[in-house]
Amino acid sequence: MKTDSAPDLTFFVLLAKLGSMSATARELGVTPPAVTKRLSLMEQRLGVRLVNRTTRRISLTNEGESYLAQASHILHQIREMEESVASGRAAPKGLLRVNATPGFGRTRIAPIVSRFAHAYPEVEVELHLTDRPISLVEEAYDLAIRFGELPDTRLTARKLMANRRFLCASPGYIRKAGEPHTPAELHRHRCILHRQNDDVYGSWRLQRGKVEELVKVRGAVSSNDGDIVMLWALAGHGIVQRSEWDAARYLASGRLRQVMRDYTLPDADLYLYYLSRQNQPAKVRAFIDFIAGEFEQASNLA
Repeated sequence: MKTDSAPDLTFFVLLAKLGSMSATARELGVTPPAVTKRLSLMEQRLGVRLVNRTTRRISLTNEGESYLAQASHILHQIREMEESVASGRAAPKGLLRVNATPGFGRTRIAPIVSRFAHAYPEVEVELHLTDRPISLVEEAYDLAIRFGELPDTRLTARKLMANRRFLCASPGYIRKAGEPHTPAELHRHRCILHRQNDDVYGSWRLQRGKVEELVKVRGAVSSNDGDIVMLWALAGHGIVQRSEWDAARYLASGRLRQVMRDYTLPDADLYLYYLSRQNQPAKVRAFIDFIAGEFEQASNLA
């Protein structure tokens, strides 16, 4: 790799992420023609076309997709090397990129990040909230906070909080439609569906004793946003599957009632995911210990 290629790798990863010449220009603080010229020079040097251009958006060619994958990998290796060398420093320092889900990220993680930033002023924290599955390596995140176990066995996980799931509905809905007592009875009920990650859509897994059933449910409304799903449940649209942290306050106040108490659903425990325990930068170790301490303290107070 030429010594001047690393900035081009960073530039191209940013361009692919933003999907727009003008957006990339704004991010870099340059003009759109400057971005176009830089991309053209890269393509001339490589002898291939990396991007298909339109008036508003761009799309990657096959060569561009290949270049992006390898560029992301190389940049991650460079970053990992530099952080490994710097990991012996006592004071946590540098950029820390954290990913969390939107609802929980806003209510619980953002305040913890605020306290961490006050405690470690030399660490610059970027908190990104996304509902979709992510790749720590390809998207250059240091840590991810997610409910449930991730399928990527290359990641290290630390459990932060136990979190059960319930089926619940508003008292108004139960008065109108009745209360189900078996999985089969769910077929005649309206269910509110949460389109989340790679979960089997519209299928609920219920267990009683050693018997487990996968039930296909239907409803009039669905969303990929957990807050919206909860609002619909409170408004009486049907039965919803929610986790303890999300539903507890509504169950305590009586605005929601748990149904089918004899059945259990798969837990949605909260985990902190990161790439490796070895050669962790000081900023990553500090954040792991800090957030684990915050959840342990909250658990002790509960």
